[in-house]
Amino acid sequence: RESLQRGHSVLLAPNHCRYADPIAIGWIARQLDFYIYSMASWHLFKQNRWQGLAMRLCGGFSVYREGVDRQSLNTAVDILVAAKRPLVVFPEGTVFRTNDRLQPLLDGVAFLARTAAKRRAKHDGGKVVIHPVAFKYLFRGDLQQSLEPVMQRLEHRLALDRIGTTAPLIERVDKLLKAQLALQEIKYLGESQSGAFHERQHQLIEHLLGPLEQQWLGRKLDESIMPRVKQLRTAIVPRLLLPETTQAEKLRLWSELEDIYMAQQIASHPSDYLDQPTDTRILETVESIDEDFTDHAQVHRPLHAILDVGPALEVDSQRPSREGPDPLMNDLSHWLRSRLEALSHEAKPISIRA
Repeated sequence: RESLQRGHSVLLAPNHCRYADPIAIGWIARQLDFYIYSMASWHLFKQNRWQGLAMRLCGGFSVYREGVDRQSLNTAVDILVAAKRPLVVFPEGTVFRTNDRLQPLLDGVAFLARTAAKRRAKHDGGKVVIHPVAFKYLFRGDLQQSLEPVMQRLEHRLALDRIGTTAPLIERVDKLLKAQLALQEIKYLGESQSGAFHERQHQLIEHLLGPLEQQWLGRKLDESIMPRVKQLRTAIVPRLLLPETTQAEKLRLWSELEDIYMAQQIASHPSDYLDQPTDTRILETVESIDEDFTDHAQVHRPLHAILDVGPALEVDSQRPSREGPDPLMNDLSHWLRSRLEALSHEAKPISIRA
């Protein structure tokens, strides 16, 4: 509220752990009585005509993530320079169902904010600030009762139903994760592998992404999962959309995109996420496994959302040194990570022996 009253350009940067996040952030706008703009992937506007209309009516505009979308970038900068409404950008780039873990942030947020800060300074001397926003969702229902139908369906699908429903929920979820990884290994490596869970995940991700990076980028990337996914999709999707691309080549490109998405799915299940289990971590894990198999995101209610808005981070229009980490992104990441860690204790802990 203070930033708006001072006439600052405001960029809201939340973590992104549920598809409901863009709706939930509307509660901030409602509380402070202002409207917002938000960037959303272009494919979301293509899924459903009414969804696309609703997103536009709520201030959403599309960004083509598989390339340099100058029109979208210019729109975002214009919004910030005008300073009439806050702009919402999710710096993680996509949804990860790991509410307590912040993914590495994409640097496009810093570029956008600095570009706007430079123009705003020339326009009227005003400032651009980033407010981090920490989302934490808490499940307020009966976890066992809510998840039991989903668990039984998944266990039957993976031939794990002989375990029985009397086994502790955490044990059953762990077996689902292991069975899912084993199936993925059989599909892509020919057989299930041995070794620690995280090592097997890493091996499979490298098997999927490494050859594609050599083919499309000329080198194997040493980065976190989302920058690797983004660079590969940026190289592949434009080729897919070319009119001269043959049907046979399109099928090959779609297969490569499926492999990239599989690597992203594998990375979305941190091997140690259930080492300190809570009801929300178990819920997220089961929902994520279910979506991996069905491509449908089932919502389990009731959910309670905590929205924690951080202090303003003033944006310097000067580019940082390339030799070290970006101080703006460092500050944003540090605040979000520390708040998510603090908010993680709001969830109900689950005994591993329960």
